[in-house]
Amino acid sequence: MSLYKIHPIVMGTKIFDKTMMTYQHGYGEQYVIPIYCWYIEGGEQKILVDTGEMNPIQSAEREDAVRGKIYTFEEGLARWNLTPEDIDIVIHTHLHNDHCENDYKCVNAEFYVHEKEMERIHNPHPLDFRYLEDYIEDVEENGQIRTISEDMEILPGIRVIHTPVHTDGGLTVLINTSQGTAAITGFCVIDENFNPPKEIKAMEMDVIPREPMSMCMRHMISCSMLKNRQIY
Repeated sequence: MSLYKIHPIVMGTKIFDKTMMTYQHGYGEQYVIPIYCWYIEGGEQKILVDTGEMNPIQSAEREDAVRGKIYTFEEGLARWNLTPEDIDIVIHTHLHNDHCENDYKCVNAEFYVHEKEMERIHNPHPLDFRYLEDYIEDVEENGQIRTISEDMEILPGIRVIHTPVHTDGGLTVLINTSQGTAAITGFCVIDENFNPPKEIKAMEMDVIPREPMSMCMRHMISCSMLKNRQIY
């Protein structure tokens, strides 16, 4: 069995009102989340999950907020003596801009993307400003994209399942590690979503949804399904 090590690399941050993460709770409270790229170490191929932001803000304030170092794409890969040209495979959880802004630098990589994400990035909902086809035009024109239409194994020990929660073509990447199967989902939750404070539990709410109800319930159900399958 192929086993891998997963290395998260912070390649950007976002600042927003906390209610984006805790639906209708925390109005006016600023919240910062990290944006990750994941280097999957093991085997002969150099593998990434997502590629992060092109020009991340690197400041002491942002790093204090996420409690870690923020890297550019090149700096992050250099930690493992890699360059963008060394990458063989990129698996995309989805194609919102903060997950694919460095794609064009990986000139030798194959990109695995769900077909619904390819449809969406070329025809986004008018209110979803996070799809910007400019970031994938180079790799698309170069024939580097491999579209996925169903759950599949990318390599021995690395497979993807379609999880249309955060986006229509969202993929969860399942990776065999020495400690079990790990899942990289591409959609964000925080501890308070599953462990609300006392004032929320007093309202007989066991969880705090992240998004408007129709989407958030799908989100929480997917997280519960992954948990019940002992994927972490």
